[in-house]
Amino acid sequence: MMSTLILLVLGFPFCFTVQDGSLWPVREFRGAWIATVANIDWPSSHSLTTSQQKNELITMLDKLQEDNFNAIVLQVRTSGDALYNSSLEPWSYYLTGKQGKAPSPYYDPLEFAVQEAHRRNMEIHAWFNPYRARSGSSSTSGLAHNHMAHRFPQYTYPYGHNLWMDPGAKVVQDFILSVFRDVVTRYDIDGVHMDDYFYPYPVSGVPFPDSHTYSAYISGGGQLSLADWRRDSVNTLVQGIYTSVRSIKSHVKVGISPFGIWKSAHPPTIRCLSSYDSLYADSKKWLELGWVDYLTPQLYWKIDPPQQSYPVLLDWWLQQNKMNRHVYAGNYASGVQTKSWSVSEIERQVGLSRDRRDHLSLGNIFFSAKIFSHNTHGIANTFTSGEYSTPAIQPEMAWLTAPAPSTPQNVHASADSKLHWSSDSSNTVRSWAVYTFKADVWELLKVLDRDTLQLSVPAGYYAMRGVNRLGKESEAVVIHVNGVSVSVVGK
Repeated sequence: MMSTLILLVLGFPFCFTVQDGSLWPVREFRGAWIATVANIDWPSSHSLTTSQQKNELITMLDKLQEDNFNAIVLQVRTSGDALYNSSLEPWSYYLTGKQGKAPSPYYDPLEFAVQEAHRRNMEIHAWFNPYRARSGSSSTSGLAHNHMAHRFPQYTYPYGHNLWMDPGAKVVQDFILSVFRDVVTRYDIDGVHMDDYFYPYPVSGVPFPDSHTYSAYISGGGQLSLADWRRDSVNTLVQGIYTSVRSIKSHVKVGISPFGIWKSAHPPTIRCLSSYDSLYADSKKWLELGWVDYLTPQLYWKIDPPQQSYPVLLDWWLQQNKMNRHVYAGNYASGVQTKSWSVSEIERQVGLSRDRRDHLSLGNIFFSAKIFSHNTHGIANTFTSGEYSTPAIQPEMAWLTAPAPSTPQNVHASADSKLHWSSDSSNTVRSWAVYTFKADVWELLKVLDRDTLQLSVPAGYYAMRGVNRLGKESEAVVIHVNGVSVSVVGK
């Protein structure tokens, strides 16, 4: 009788609907930026011991997992430094209080973060600042001997309160590309990521001092204006990063989170700094030509301000998406602390993002992680009782490739109402997705790591699917659990 039941269940419609008929999606990118510069998020101090740093990151990831996040964007290169073991660049000051000094006892923070994130079914994207050479100081004093400011002193400029590399210098571009290639090659990351810092935010009355580089370009026969040449320099790096990543690992995603306004008056009601004209970042072009797998415009404005508007800007970005890439809006969750925003403002922004799923608005990334891990003004509690009350699988990017996941094998239920299944021997499964059948629809119940091989469940119908590193799911194995031992399915 039980075997017949199982065959009938396999014919059930496998649709993707979520709890209580709401619009909470089964597939959604739910990310948080973990900023390491100035010890914003992690580690909270450069004086923490190795054990304290590890415990602090574990606590943060545990809380994000509890809040049903499925991705972190970890800053691994703040300013020509490395939060990982690198032969190219020095250890970060923010790890030990001295640039070039390794953690002691030794560990590799990025390697550790990759392991811990994957253990919690989270993607980890390595976040790089390409051109900034020092944050908060324009001096080279105290920089390690192998820092890029010493490597390329002729292309290193004090600008404002920072130190900046010349984006127009080919040797600088080539070196930055080598840093990306090194990390993508050696670490099991899921993505690489850059934020809004390309040419620096302008200092009033102070031109960026790259005249000698531009003069050399003109002397060599170049014909672009200074502004177009600067944009072309950044474009060259962005395209080079995308091409390089694709050639090294076909599954690693490339994402950029540019300043949320491409140009003032685009769309017409917007009045603000232009990243196109001030940062020389032609982010619209990157999205239009598919030089990113996802774009995360930093929409750090409220829904109803006098000029800038979250939904108006989001709609504009979605309209530029000719290559059908994913758009994950960047949300300023820190606004609940720094700008007295209400938590409901962030909730509403997520709702507006979801309303545009048909236009490939498929998630959100929040700045910054500690706002959720510290539950600032109850934001984590609010989200886990509402918008993030159910888990989600990362949206699949069909244009990227990774081995298809294996179908769960030897799925069976024991008399103590536990589902059991075999480990994945193909090494294609990142996670197991468990669905439950309620009110004629399948609901995503749990996303479990690949090493979990059992789950306690009440009586009912359940479906299991393997999920690979790109979010692709296997065929479903469906089983009825009714408190007695049942036949094995999926052999």
